[in-house]
Amino acid sequence: MTRFLLPALFVFLFILESLFVEFLPAELFNSDRILVPHFLMAGILFLTAYVGQKQGILYGLIFGLLFDLVYTEIIGIYLVLFPLIAYLFAYMMKMLQTNILIVSLLSLIGIALLEISAYQFMHLIKVTDLEFAVFLKIRMYPTLILNLAFIILAAYPFKRQFENAAERLRNAQ
Repeated sequence: MTRFLLPALFVFLFILESLFVEFLPAELFNSDRILVPHFLMAGILFLTAYVGQKQGILYGLIFGLLFDLVYTEIIGIYLVLFPLIAYLFAYMMKMLQTNILIVSLLSLIGIALLEISAYQFMHLIKVTDLEFAVFLKIRMYPTLILNLAFIILAAYPFKRQFENAAERLRNAQ
C-alpha cells in the first residue's frame, strides 16, 4: 500500500495544477497576469532532495512526458526540462545543506529556470512572440509568487512525506 503513496501524491499534484487553473483564473482578480502553477515541479524537486536523484529524475521523466501529452502540442519540452532541472537540483544539493529553507529556495529557482527555459523553447520555435520583458512582467513574476506561496504551504508536509519514503526505501533494501 505504501509503495503507491508517492505515485498517488504526484498524480494528485498533476491534477491539482489543472484544477487550480480551471477554478482560479487570473480574470478572477481583474488582471492580465498569467499564473502558472508548478506544484508538480516543486514536488519533484523536494523528492530529489529528500529521497534521491534517481527517483527525482525518474519521476521527472514520467511526469514530464505526461505533462507534454496532456498540456502541450509539442512533445519533448517538459520531458527534457523536468529531469534536467531535477539533475541540476541534485547537483546543487550535493554542495549545500539539505534543510527546508535551502530546498525551498532552490525549488523556487528551479521553477524559474523551468519557466524561462519553456519560454525560450517556445520563442525559438515561434510558438510565442511575447517579448522577454513582457514575459517577465505578466507571467514570470506572478508565477514565482504563486509557487512561492505553494512552497511555503507544502514544504514541511513534503519534507516529512519524502523523508518517510526514503526511510521505507532504505528498509526495503
